[in-house]
Amino acid sequence: MAYTVDLAELLRRMAQDVHQILKGAKPGDIPIYQPTKFELLINLKTAKALGLVLPPALLSNADEMID
Repeated sequence: MAYTVDLAELLRRMAQDVHQILKGAKPGDIPIYQPTKFELLINLKTAKALGLVLPPALLSNADEMID
């Protein structure tokens, strides 16, 4: 299991930063971005290999499950 940033949100933010720089903004003047949306990923194959039983509530909250 892992929490990770939402890649689509991160790429949109990076595109906005590049756009600002191309319009003449100084890179040092652009605020540092802190992710606000995270995704929960669960690797079911690894959990099974470790003998872990994951609660249904946890599985229903996962954004992505890898088989």
